[in-house]
Amino acid sequence: MTQVKRIGVLTSGGDCSGLNTAIRAVTFGALTKGWEVFGIHNATDGLFSRPMNYRRLTMADFEFPYATLGGTMLGTNNSGNPHVQMKADGTTEEVTTEELYQRFKDGVQELGLSALVVIGGDGSMALVSKYCQHAGISMIGIPKTIDNDAPCTQQAIGFATARSVVMDALDKLDTTAASHHRVMVVEVMGRGAGHLALEAAIAGFADAALIPEIPYTYEGLLAHLKHGQAAGKKHALVVVAEGLKTPDGKHHFAGNGRTYGGISGYFEERLREDGFNVRANILGHVQRAGTPVASDRLLASAFAVRAIELIADGQNNRVVAWENGKVTDFDLSYILKVANSPVDPNGAMVRVARSLGIYVGNEK
Repeated sequence: MTQVKRIGVLTSGGDCSGLNTAIRAVTFGALTKGWEVFGIHNATDGLFSRPMNYRRLTMADFEFPYATLGGTMLGTNNSGNPHVQMKADGTTEEVTTEELYQRFKDGVQELGLSALVVIGGDGSMALVSKYCQHAGISMIGIPKTIDNDAPCTQQAIGFATARSVVMDALDKLDTTAASHHRVMVVEVMGRGAGHLALEAAIAGFADAALIPEIPYTYEGLLAHLKHGQAAGKKHALVVVAEGLKTPDGKHHFAGNGRTYGGISGYFEERLREDGFNVRANILGHVQRAGTPVASDRLLASAFAVRAIELIADGQNNRVVAWENGKVTDFDLSYILKVANSPVDPNGAMVRVARSLGIYVGNEK
């Protein structure tokens, strides 16, 4: 068994609730073994920058409020160019790939790290794994995403809380929709996956859930809403995933042209033309925020404990996962070969939605 004395932990990619819980559990799990833990700020930038940006983590760091906050106390990065680094005087400098590798290695050696825990997506893990290999230390990954489409795991940190946030928004929108006899079209995150839209729609008693994985027609949605009207229902909730295409196969993108956003406006316009009193609502980054719910705290803690166990056993390039009610782990090389996990059009949640009378697209 490898005797590890110092480990690092960082968060990378988009933030979500439960990250601080995972950082806390990594820290507590390591400290109980007599190890030291260093939190790396702003993903790998903390090791690239000069001077380095990090902090030594202790149990005292997780006194209120960090343990219960959303986001990440270490900061993260999912859009910056690592080749442009900030200098101590506030100016920037261009750094080559070779120098990034060397800076990472120098930082690891200066801190005396034996392993690094990466809380992020498979892309972040793949990149950081290469840096770790060059530096001669092991890497263990913990998956997080509100999209819940991470490969090989049935749950990822952040999804449960985001689902609860969307459900709460649907509960609130339902009352104002009922007051004004409106159709509320609610656009939620998820990129190309519909897990968040579908499950929140079921929990929030929505009338329709349109997701990228299941074909639909506007006419089908319209007929469903009109059927509800005929039955005496004077308002409706329609949940749409941001990565949904219009019936003619087009995506809607936000202002920067790189991220999904605005598909709810398409339905607002069309439904208004068909006589509905309708409002579009884009929930946005509120879905990434909030106090993590119990299931996210439990999952983050279980993932972190497994990560510490893997490090103690001398494992490398392993990614923890939740499968059939227990924590397991996979080799990173296998994770990278497996496609992200979309909603199964014939899966249990889709069957539940249809059985409850929720329009989720066309049945085969």
